[in-house]
Amino acid sequence: MESSKKYLLSTRPLPKAVVEAGARSHVIIDEFSFIDTAPVQDEELFQKIKALAAEEHVVVFTSMNAVEAVASQATEVPGWKIYSIGNTTRKLIEEKWGKDKLVATAENAQRLGERLIDDGRKDVIFFCGNKRRDELPNKMRSEGGKAEEIVVYETQETSSKLVKEYDGILFFSPSAVQAFYRQNQPAKNTVLFAIGKTTEEALQQQKAKKIVVAHVTDKVEMTQQAIRYLSQQKQ
Repeated sequence: MESSKKYLLSTRPLPKAVVEAGARSHVIIDEFSFIDTAPVQDEELFQKIKALAAEEHVVVFTSMNAVEAVASQATEVPGWKIYSIGNTTRKLIEEKWGKDKLVATAENAQRLGERLIDDGRKDVIFFCGNKRRDELPNKMRSEGGKAEEIVVYETQETSSKLVKEYDGILFFSPSAVQAFYRQNQPAKNTVLFAIGKTTEEALQQQKAKKIVVAHVTDKVEMTQQAIRYLSQQKQ
């Protein structure tokens, strides 16, 4: 690697402006998604979403992919009270159905579960992917509640072997961590940036050492933080 530059790998596509901003700070960003997601294509599921959209429910989203999949079927504004995780997911919910539908947003599943319980929400609809984590359903069950899980998208690994080393790697989900480590190991001095607690825990399970946890839940802000971090490191 050139000593005057830092190299950062993002495991999710980024806006062109962010990549260009990195280059201006001598941080060269490569993008490679180690996972691929696709909405479930099933007529019975589509009809169920449409039926739920015509009713009043407490609904939970923990990813943008779930919002996109549901919004493609629930084209009218549903009579839902919506809870979510993350700034990016929150923004998409507001874009699709309006700010007034969103009750609360939390930084992770554990805290979202706590908020649901505090609000007296015992039964919720949880739109999720096929690799969803257990924290939220477990939290609801532990408090005598229930999360009805409806899988609306699927995640598949697209892992491949890297041919270069990086000063930093951005991870936005536990699934991406698992897919990355399927064929790769970071270099000894590579800094691993995690978007939240669950992603950090996934890295810890891989015995990762140099982990920096982002204090934001938006991929652009997280990337900007990583650029600043790498730019400030001694050459």
